[in-house]
Amino acid sequence: MRQRGFTLIELMSALLILSLLAVMSFRGLGAVLDARDQVRQETEKWRSVAAFFARFQRDVQLSAPRPLRAASGRLEFSRFASAEGIDMPRRVAYRLNENHEIEIALWPGLDATPHAPPARYVVLPAVAQFELQYLDSELVWVDAWPRTERDPPLPRAVRLRIVLASGEELVRVFALTS
Repeated sequence: MRQRGFTLIELMSALLILSLLAVMSFRGLGAVLDARDQVRQETEKWRSVAAFFARFQRDVQLSAPRPLRAASGRLEFSRFASAEGIDMPRRVAYRLNENHEIEIALWPGLDATPHAPPARYVVLPAVAQFELQYLDSELVWVDAWPRTERDPPLPRAVRLRIVLASGEELVRVFALTS
């Protein structure tokens, strides 16, 4: 009785097919892992953008009817404490720093001494542009606030435009309570 087995050619063909399947699976797995990393990075980027806008909105809504200072590319104002008692009244400023990050400056109180340095924290990295405009009492958007001595302490609204380093442009308008 003759034993029947695989020939060398059949065995080599099977190994070749298995090798091709392994290579295709490896490439497919690599593509899935790359896509997962890209989705994670995008999710983190948009989560940090949403957190920045939420913080900015909360600060602006708590703004005090005290003089607002708007230097080029910077917004500085006083903020009351929140009803929940989480925040304390203090002077706040937002600006784009030299590393293309939006940072917040927090002074220890509303009327800190002029030379008291604020604590600075990055609230949004990778920002190409940061622009502010202010809605005056005649409903006209202006680039600086206050423009004259007769302007009220707070504008009616602040329009914030940021361009992320990845190219997305975002514009939000925040009403101020006076």
